[in-house]
Amino acid sequence: MSISKRCSDLTPFLVMEILEAAQAMERNGESIIHMEVGEPDFDTPDCVKRASCEALDKGHTHYTHSLGLIELREAICDDYRERYDIAIDSANIAITQGTSPAMLALFSAILEDGDQVITSDPCYACYDNFITFAGAEPVKIPVSEDDAFQYRVSAIREALKANKNIKAILVNSPANPTGTLLSKERMQAIAELAEEYNLWIISDEIYHGLVYEGKEHSILEFTDRAFVLNGFSKLYAMTGWRLGYLIAPPEFMRTLQTACQNFFISANSMAQWGGVAALKEGALDVERMKTTYNKRRLYILERLTGMGFDIKHPPTGAFYVLVNMQHLAAKFDGSSLKLAYDILEKAKIGVTPGIDFGKGAEGFIRFSYATSMDNIKEGMDRLEQYLKNNN
Repeated sequence: MSISKRCSDLTPFLVMEILEAAQAMERNGESIIHMEVGEPDFDTPDCVKRASCEALDKGHTHYTHSLGLIELREAICDDYRERYDIAIDSANIAITQGTSPAMLALFSAILEDGDQVITSDPCYACYDNFITFAGAEPVKIPVSEDDAFQYRVSAIREALKANKNIKAILVNSPANPTGTLLSKERMQAIAELAEEYNLWIISDEIYHGLVYEGKEHSILEFTDRAFVLNGFSKLYAMTGWRLGYLIAPPEFMRTLQTACQNFFISANSMAQWGGVAALKEGALDVERMKTTYNKRRLYILERLTGMGFDIKHPPTGAFYVLVNMQHLAAKFDGSSLKLAYDILEKAKIGVTPGIDFGKGAEGFIRFSYATSMDNIKEGMDRLEQYLKNNN
């Protein structure tokens, strides 16, 4: 029996490959500093845990509506109204087990075989696999370190002229792996371009709230021809709770509901009640975590620039720094993957190779500062020694 083409064509998620190699080293007694995964090191806020336990005690352990608890959907509406002055109907929200199922449902609902989706290069590693799994093709738009890894509208327009099957433009701000934000002006221009070409915009807003300079903007501020992906994993330190959501135009909701009914039934009921508490009671916890992230961000930037790395546009959101290490990767035929494994083996630091995010990040290494300051200090000390040993 052969494996299906759609699954055999999936590419590995390299950050997980690095993590699993690091974990194997730890099982052999080695001390590894983990700066590869984008997972908050904070515990989930007490208000969330308390609400989930109360739901369990009250017997809220059954299926919910396939689109999620109305209480949670209404809380999301309140959150977007407060943060962006946007009015959303709770009927246009689907609660999912994290944003990955939301992407699976979304791309399955809007894409046909042969369709195309514009993505940036670099971008989050899994986007391409979700798009191709749905039978479509990513159209890569290079974004430059010199331009803070932001889309150029002129480049998107050229891609639209060269490709006749583009159905959507995918944006992610603050972005993984770069930690940079799209400016309000560029988001407005992208929205106008989508209107001109009758396209959809898919906005991944999972890192909203984790912004240290400037302000993030929801795509819904500029157009209603948009789908929004968001969730609780990053902002509320709830990765293991698997709780996300999709905001969609009303004409897609029945199809998305049917997909949720068939593929997922419903998100975890207790986790959903925790999500309600996160939105209503978690603001102080978020502010505390955000303040800590910013201290880490400033520290790691200071250490990296002190080692001679030129970070042209420091990240202002999420919890990543994408560092140009092409001069080091040159020793490995330009391979950031080989460089990442060398850093893991010799410096005992888990880092993510830039190639995981596209050819545009080859030769770069991504560091996550979603770990303790002690770990970051130790990781930077080890990196500094690695550089001295490999000059």
